[in-house]
Amino acid sequence: MGYDTLNGRTAVVTGAASGMGEAIARHLVADGARVALLARRADRLAGLAAELGPNAVPVAADVTDQASVDAARQRVRDTLGRVDLLVNAAGVMLPNPVDHGRIDEWARMIDTNVTGVLRVIRAFGPDLVAAAAAGATADLVTVSSIGAHVVFPNYAVYGATKAALTQLAAALRTEYGPRDVRVTNIEPGLTDTELGSHIDNPDLGPNGQLGQLFDAIGPLAAADIADLVAYATSRPRHVNLRQLVVLPTRQA
Repeated sequence: MGYDTLNGRTAVVTGAASGMGEAIARHLVADGARVALLARRADRLAGLAAELGPNAVPVAADVTDQASVDAARQRVRDTLGRVDLLVNAAGVMLPNPVDHGRIDEWARMIDTNVTGVLRVIRAFGPDLVAAAAAGATADLVTVSSIGAHVVFPNYAVYGATKAALTQLAAALRTEYGPRDVRVTNIEPGLTDTELGSHIDNPDLGPNGQLGQLFDAIGPLAAADIADLVAYATSRPRHVNLRQLVVLPTRQA
């Protein structure tokens, strides 16, 4: 489904090389938005941009690196101008029992899922405020997870990062809402993306626990999340869908 009110908007989507980020970028471009595609994998971004056409601009960036985010901001400003739609879709999911003591995984999830989002908001938040002040529609979207409030064994640290992101989005509404910038937090349930391929514990990955959940429940597609992002950000300027939880029908 297309949303005409997204035509002409200028967006940044993180995590755009795959999964939800890629699907969101595709949907926004199809609806007429100009989209900066942010992710680490420059080759994937270049291929996606070539496929989507001139309204998609590849910007290689690592949200865990401040200098990289700053450089991305400058490239977006130079090529697309002021941003009025920001979607934080970059994230990592690395489940393991806490007893395994995987400090490397904990640090990566915290730096990507929480601090990385803050770096991106720091970079593009002023654009959103300026766009709203000029009378345009301005949106900040965070992609969290039902893991923010539903506990799963082996996902304690991942869930904690997503709980932090959900809380951050709620608090940001108190700062951005009075300045007419909408904040929308989306919490997907089981969704088929690349995240599962990053799991290094075979008992928990696509051939283990996660795969069993997929077989039993049937996951959402990344395109389902993209459609929800497009729907939320295409509402009239005075309407803010602040918290959206989306699950496969069979998931409790």
